[in-house]
Amino acid sequence: MIIHQKGRMKDIRYSSNVMANKMSILVYVCSILFASCGTEAFIGMTWGRQSAQRLVPSQVVDLMLQNGIRNTRIYSSENDILEAFVDSGIELTISLHKGVPLFLDLAGARIWVRNKSKYLKSCSIRQVIIGSYVFTSGLRDKAAIEMTMVAMRNLQEALREVGYDGITVNLVHIQNMLKPNITRPSAADFSDEIRGDMIKFVRHLQEHKAPFLLDTFPILDARRNYFNFSFAFMDNTGIAIKDINGAVYTNVFEFTYDSIVWALTKINASDVKVVVTQVGWPTDGHVGATAANAERFYRHLLPRVAGNKGTPMRPGAPLDIFVHSLADETKMYYADPFTRHWGVYRSNGQPKYRIDLSGRGRNVYPVRMGGIMRMPGRWCIFNGNKTNIFYVRSQLEAACLKGDCSSTTIGGSCSQLSFEQNVSYAFNMVFQFKFQDERSCDFGGLARVSVRDPSTGECVFPVEVVEGQQLNFYLPT
Repeated sequence: MIIHQKGRMKDIRYSSNVMANKMSILVYVCSILFASCGTEAFIGMTWGRQSAQRLVPSQVVDLMLQNGIRNTRIYSSENDILEAFVDSGIELTISLHKGVPLFLDLAGARIWVRNKSKYLKSCSIRQVIIGSYVFTSGLRDKAAIEMTMVAMRNLQEALREVGYDGITVNLVHIQNMLKPNITRPSAADFSDEIRGDMIKFVRHLQEHKAPFLLDTFPILDARRNYFNFSFAFMDNTGIAIKDINGAVYTNVFEFTYDSIVWALTKINASDVKVVVTQVGWPTDGHVGATAANAERFYRHLLPRVAGNKGTPMRPGAPLDIFVHSLADETKMYYADPFTRHWGVYRSNGQPKYRIDLSGRGRNVYPVRMGGIMRMPGRWCIFNGNKTNIFYVRSQLEAACLKGDCSSTTIGGSCSQLSFEQNVSYAFNMVFQFKFQDERSCDFGGLARVSVRDPSTGECVFPVEVVEGQQLNFYLPT
């Protein structure tokens, strides 16, 4: 393997053997088969509602259609959401992350199918995801895997019984189910601790002609594999990784995708399609998470998808992806602050950057959402009373728990604020989450309402939208 980086070459040698040569021939043949299918790729989008200012479902559907999105992944099967998609022509992938307990017996699966029969008929539901990352290496729980597989088979059977064979039940995965420290895609394989269970799962996919679902986040994947940050972008010219069969990788998206292809091939599943159910770039809360980088990332990824160019190991094969995500989710539970900032749109429905969701590469903003009313220009700020600094700090911490302070973390757009400004930022986020209810701007006598915008530099103190639909916030199904 040769890595070219900034004009330098580092020769990393690896031994080849007969098995590797046979495998490379197999993958090459499979790539030809995939390239000959002639199917058009799609650019879809995910949408979640873990935000204080949640967009109304009917407005979201309208926004999807105006932007040419015909495939959407949603994280719920609540009736008010599904109702909005009825006869929209948008194909749905539904994620039920807490759905496994519902389907541990066939009777429970039948009840869910019966309760959702109206929408199974009138919505173009193509897939139901009932679990995420259950095969994650290092966190493997044999009992959890077995229960998830039972639930998956039960729901699939319940759907089949009433004639919905075309709806597949599936799980979604991330890269770290592979063996660590992969230096080239052809070296990829599933981790030994999950390999046996993964083979059983993939046989289920083959039986039902279902795809392998992958969530990938290049801003993390590049660092996870110890690549230079520029390798996260498709217009990278500083790094090129050479693999067998003449395959060359200049970006982490194709590197990760083909690593999955190789891992599947090594368990005799080269016929299984890979669909990317989440790929995105955050705009805050992390070093490199900016609107400019998100714009750069999509400017080169989406035309690649729409052009049906495939990847080095599946040239010409359709790359189906779901852009993650429609809007920021300021109430999303996170281990990393940037997970609240995946949105193409802010939580008030305004686009953050230029992105051509058609994949034609135009330098355009997506369609703006109509019917959104902004609240008055009022902010809740710290009144400057630092008589008891420990009490101020406790109120700051409490406000961050109630609101969202992810933009103030290292690398965030508000990471350079002074202590007083940090307190004001936290107080204001709660104030906006509460739709500017003046009773929420108190914080033990430390806050006041101001009509003067406290925003500074890149740090925006938001004014959110009027109260919208607040139904079914945390319900999982």
